[in-house]
Amino acid sequence: MAPSRGALLLLPLRAWSAPVRTPPKHTLYIKKLSSLATAFAAAATHPSSYRQIYVSRSLDPYLNLSIEHFLLQKSPANSTVLFLFRNRPCVVIGRNQNPWVEVNLAALGRHGAAVDENGRAEGIDLVRRRSGGGTVFHDTGNVNYSVICPSRDFQRDKHAEMVVSALRGLGVDRARVNERHDIVMDEGPAVENETDPANLHQTSYTSKSPAAETPRKVSGSAYKLTRERSLHHGTCLLSSPNLQRIYEILDSQVRAYIRARGVESVRSPVRNVGLEPHVFVASVVNEFCRMYGIHADAASEINESSQGLHHGEGFVGGYIDHDVEEIEEINKGMAELKSADWIYGQTPQFTLYSHPPATEATTAQSPPSQLEQTQLELTVRSGAISEFTLLHRSSSSRQTLSQLNNLKIYDTSLNWTGLLLNRAGLHTTRSHDLGGWLSRVLPPRLAGTGTMHLRIE
Repeated sequence: MAPSRGALLLLPLRAWSAPVRTPPKHTLYIKKLSSLATAFAAAATHPSSYRQIYVSRSLDPYLNLSIEHFLLQKSPANSTVLFLFRNRPCVVIGRNQNPWVEVNLAALGRHGAAVDENGRAEGIDLVRRRSGGGTVFHDTGNVNYSVICPSRDFQRDKHAEMVVSALRGLGVDRARVNERHDIVMDEGPAVENETDPANLHQTSYTSKSPAAETPRKVSGSAYKLTRERSLHHGTCLLSSPNLQRIYEILDSQVRAYIRARGVESVRSPVRNVGLEPHVFVASVVNEFCRMYGIHADAASEINESSQGLHHGEGFVGGYIDHDVEEIEEINKGMAELKSADWIYGQTPQFTLYSHPPATEATTAQSPPSQLEQTQLELTVRSGAISEFTLLHRSSSSRQTLSQLNNLKIYDTSLNWTGLLLNRAGLHTTRSHDLGGWLSRVLPPRLAGTGTMHLRIE
């Protein structure tokens, strides 16, 4: 449990190599910050902070991703930063993904959709991050790592290999980086091949046999590159109590009816590593310090103390918490990530079909029984209707419902049957048939949340 507000103390500076100067004006915008927020903002943006390590004690996904974005934008251009955090249960989709395709939104809104480490029921947040990549599930049994470094130093596998080294240092000898830059654990018995222990892309359990068990994914990655800075962030499934729930939560019931632009996730079998989060965090901190030549004492100070920031020559690190929300850029970042216009309105264009055409990747779906005589095509751009067309099979006529254009399909007050009946002017039976189906495949959003609930018309 996080301490009360303002409980953290800033420890004395130890060997700050350069005189402490007031950071440039563009780095700070809020006055009267808490001591931790002030210290963090000053340390993260200070020109001499070449190496930085932060561990968040907050479980708020919107805050943690906003801290990450602040570090990407404000840390010195030549610095390398490690940020580690856990989140309460949430589904995090990529910047260019479609939540209706990636997530079972109706399941997301159910009470007790997830549990904490003690088995208590919890809800699940829906989050759209600012980087690309696929959809992932987070909970407190999952540790997230972010490494921010100069773009010129970016290598896609470099920090995944760092995490594999940390896992192997804890005895997880089946862990390796695969060809997709993910971290997997090989299954099955050891094979008879010579394996170099320093080879982080192969283990003594790696088999090329078609009969071999499929490796299980424990960590996926996403990336964001700017002109000067690069971000690699990944997950690591350690001891999630929701492992079996992930498949239902990420099994969209609408995917078959949607043809979409944007990026679809590559679905992989997953497993837990079987480590406690704090053990993993300590090992990753140690490995990062080894990789970047940070004195071992710095890792010890962070791993053995949960209070304040620790400073050394060109180095700063320590634990941070919800106090840093007071920093204006972080606060604004949280507000954006929580907004429905970001979560849903940033969705690339897609079309919903009641009778979806077959493609190379999909087969034709049987039409809903109540829509056998009416085909529906609904095109959505930026979360709002751009075209709504009905094809009446008995007369082969097309009807365009332009009265519904620009309607946000994630509106909390959405009532499809009422809209079709009163605004579009359809007759009662057809409005109920179409509205009932749309309410199931595009359920309205719960007020004040990023999740949907199922309403049967």
